[in-house]
Amino acid sequence: MIRLLLTVFLATGVVTECNRTQQDEPQAAPRQEWVAGQAVTAEAIAGWGGEESCFAVLPIDSAMAACMVEGGSYPAEGALISLDELCCLRVLHVNADRDTMCGEMICNKAIAADLLDIFRELYHQSYPIERMVPIDEYGADDEQSMRANNSSSFCYRVIAGSTRLSKHASGMAVDLNPLYNPYVKTSNGKTVIQPSTAGPYVNRKADFPYKIDVNDEAYKQFVAHGFTWGGAWTSLKDYQHFEK
Repeated sequence: MIRLLLTVFLATGVVTECNRTQQDEPQAAPRQEWVAGQAVTAEAIAGWGGEESCFAVLPIDSAMAACMVEGGSYPAEGALISLDELCCLRVLHVNADRDTMCGEMICNKAIAADLLDIFRELYHQSYPIERMVPIDEYGADDEQSMRANNSSSFCYRVIAGSTRLSKHASGMAVDLNPLYNPYVKTSNGKTVIQPSTAGPYVNRKADFPYKIDVNDEAYKQFVAHGFTWGGAWTSLKDYQHFEK
């Protein structure tokens, strides 16, 4: 019952560019709206019921579903996964400047509890995540989302360079701080880097913010929850990628 009440409480507000406003309960005073990708004050967090109240799993309602179709992350027809299998996570996270941010991530319900635990722990440890908004804010363009260092999960797309659906198409993978943790594949003397602007971060011996390696706390948290890391693959490296 407590989780249900918190979920309903947090569902009040405006999310990214798609408005989802509920006015079932009168409010004594205006509260700051939840807007994914924006910094949030301590006063606003207190007004929402405290930090723990800001970690919740929400259903994909009709307004969000419309945003996903319009934005391009979910096809209007022919998808092999139902929207009923997906959900929206709301979390707090901090960036490298120590700002507290509102985050949202669409993922599969099967990993929602794991991700909520992971992001809650990373928040408590002040682990830096620059941005976390649904990929529809970038027109479901993975390259643009990665260039913005946006962490995301669900996007109905194929694996780069193939016709096979990605784990992201089922919401069973997460790309974390992708600009600084690129996808790198070398074949026939040609190296592909995604995002294409991530060349400075291919050298994993260099020191730079948001870098994921085996000593990184995000790596430890994801692996402890049963995820595999693309940075450990041998045929290619996908340093941003965790999947189940």
